[in-house]
Amino acid sequence: MTKRTQLALATALVAALALGASGCSDTKKGQAGKGGASNPAAANDGKILGGTPVKGGTLTILSNQDFSHLDPARNWVMPAMDFGTRLLYRTLVTFKSEPGKAGSELVPDLATDLGKPSNGGRTWTFTLKDGLKYEDGTPIKAQDIKYNVERSFSPDLTGGPDYAARYLAGTKGYTGPLQGKHLDSVKTPDDKTIVFELNRPVAEFSATATLPTFAPVPQAQEKGTQYDSRPFSSGPYKIESYDRDKKLVLVRNEHWDAATDTVRKAYPDKFVVVMGLKGGQIDDRIIASAGADASAVSYSNMRPESAPKVLPKPEVKARLLAESQGCTTMLQLNTSRAPFDDVKVRQAFQYAVDKESMVTAGGGPAFNEIATAYLPSSLTGGAQADTLKIAPAGDPAKAKELLKAAGKEKLKVSLAVSTGDKTRAEALQQGLSRAGIEVVIDTVDPGAFYDVIGDTTTAPDMTLAGWCPDYPSGSTFLPFVFDGRTIKVKGNSGNYAQFKDDATIKRIDEISAYDDAQRARQGWIDLDAEIMQKAPAVPVVLERKPLLIGTNIAGAFGHPVWSGAIDYATIGLKDPAKGQG
Repeated sequence: MTKRTQLALATALVAALALGASGCSDTKKGQAGKGGASNPAAANDGKILGGTPVKGGTLTILSNQDFSHLDPARNWVMPAMDFGTRLLYRTLVTFKSEPGKAGSELVPDLATDLGKPSNGGRTWTFTLKDGLKYEDGTPIKAQDIKYNVERSFSPDLTGGPDYAARYLAGTKGYTGPLQGKHLDSVKTPDDKTIVFELNRPVAEFSATATLPTFAPVPQAQEKGTQYDSRPFSSGPYKIESYDRDKKLVLVRNEHWDAATDTVRKAYPDKFVVVMGLKGGQIDDRIIASAGADASAVSYSNMRPESAPKVLPKPEVKARLLAESQGCTTMLQLNTSRAPFDDVKVRQAFQYAVDKESMVTAGGGPAFNEIATAYLPSSLTGGAQADTLKIAPAGDPAKAKELLKAAGKEKLKVSLAVSTGDKTRAEALQQGLSRAGIEVVIDTVDPGAFYDVIGDTTTAPDMTLAGWCPDYPSGSTFLPFVFDGRTIKVKGNSGNYAQFKDDATIKRIDEISAYDDAQRARQGWIDLDAEIMQKAPAVPVVLERKPLLIGTNIAGAFGHPVWSGAIDYATIGLKDPAKGQG
């Protein structure tokens, strides 16, 4: 759903983690960690942990990082998008707050319905509910949603979803509303009606309207890039204080009306996000669940070395969420310059990567499986394609052969990764060395990672980044990762390979124009195979999202659309009196 996988599992894997792989599928067949009863990490799949919450108390979120962005025009990274759209701002449409398949069902949010298409699907009209208010009690208006959609075009507000630019008519050269210019293709005939005129039919525009781009921002609250620090609330909570990189405190928005909101339950009185903690420290605190930590959840993934403290202990494993993220982690190769402007070099890397070692570095088969294509299995009918049929451990000899044909028998390349991904970067480094490839690793603070790799003027040779579909459609995956028209100098998102290929662009447009969903689904699968041959990126692993919850937490589950992140819409405490903070 969202944009990229936020932060992968990190650090070295202890030998004892092997116990978590007992009974799993054979990694040599590329199927490690498929889930099911044999996978100890999957024991709580589809379950709501802790029962039904009681209203009140303080829920603490322990994190190793600050949010990349909370401005709804810029928020496109999981789990920040989950946090923002469930707690701080509402969108025209949203997803049900339920585990499993039911969580993929669309429901109205600010709108009275899922939108009304006309003009053959080129026009979509939404009507706002009665009684919608901001945190100061002023009414939410259709013009405020239009304004935020327009803000998403501002060159200073980088990093957000690109759907408005892709779908709206008449946007060429538009750079946002700050200079007083507005889009004619977004109309607000009155305070409760918003009409979108599209450049082509889009049958799934209701799903697009779940994104933060379609949350309201009143023009009077505009603060440019500073809006990140204080979004104006249309949701059940508002910001009381925000000390960047340290702590964020949310308290109730007394003007939020539950009668207008069928999704958010707003059980806790307060959410406190504590930032800058080390991953192992977070795990240990929640495992122990002493004091306020009993009412805490983890924002960042459980560390691999914590698995032996969790998987063998039923009372702790009962507090582990590890839903499939539905995302693909890829090694993206910068095709804009040498050596990756040569397809033979890129193809060599497909064979050089040791994916088995990446599974191990990412937590073992209980938490990862080998990726054999770009599209995750959720978009291909339950199993990934495997068109290249490369051995899970790679084929260094074949890689050397391709590099020799390209005249690049010895290579030295740079790799940028989030700080938490250093161990997986080292596994990549070691695997590529077998083919005579030297890798220099550069680690970047996780809160700044996507801004750094999204600057094409300073982009590294390679980066390790994932992509998650924004909703269950191939149209939310391949076009964002491999359409050369999406590349931006600053705030480049998804296409970190800077891949520009005319044939790929042509096929993206052809498939996007299909009005038959099954035909489109097969078209994306076929295009996936074609792009694999051109090798702008190497699919590496498919991950679960292991998150721990404290003993006083209730209503917790990993949402299927939010890439397995905890759904904050319905989480709360068993005993509010124990919630401190």
